[in-house]
Amino acid sequence: MCAHVLVAEDDEMQAELIRRSLLSEGHTATVVHDGSAALDAARRLRPDLVVLDLMLPVIDGFGVCRVLRRDDDIPVLMLTARSAEDDVLLGLELGADDYMTKPYSPRELMARIRTVLSRSGRAAGRREDPVVRAAGIAVDPERHEVRCDGAAVECTPAEFEILLAMVAEPERVFSRRQLLECTRGTDRASTERAVDVHIMNLRRKIEADPRSPARLLTVFGVGYKLSGGRG
Repeated sequence: MCAHVLVAEDDEMQAELIRRSLLSEGHTATVVHDGSAALDAARRLRPDLVVLDLMLPVIDGFGVCRVLRRDDDIPVLMLTARSAEDDVLLGLELGADDYMTKPYSPRELMARIRTVLSRSGRAAGRREDPVVRAAGIAVDPERHEVRCDGAAVECTPAEFEILLAMVAEPERVFSRRQLLECTRGTDRASTERAVDVHIMNLRRKIEADPRSPARLLTVFGVGYKLSGGRG
């Protein structure tokens, strides 16, 4: 079962942990950090599941769930640091399909996601393909392989994790700190400045002209993005 999951979580480290866990399960993920962005992404992308933190800025998780239930039938799994029974009951009354109380283990969260997806049947017809594709690049997290325009590309572990994150979310602008978090499991000694080196090396491997990149773009004052769209 391969699904597209929308993760609405204002804690960037928690959101990144969930995103990477989803990718390792063969899913694709879009991450947002406030309730207004969650509703916009849900309308545009029509994901198979929303993982929804209750304590979101702009519009809280209760408000997001209320609108989602009014407009669509997207399954919702709520995350809450509020274990009070009234909060849990309110979330379920608004139509949440399941909930988890923080702190939680990523393995348990993935198991709950599998259960909700199986129960909803929204992803049942999708092909089980772990490969993520964008801008002519294909990244296979199971085989740890990268192809660019059909040709194999050799990447270091840190380069692979950065590219996997960016291919999974084309056009998203990643800060250096966010890309650094992607490498934590492979390069603990890395720094934000080292991210620039990884990007420079990746450009040598995937760009026709690394000095004038068409795929891996710099967003000045912010970070980097992969341009080119899915496929």
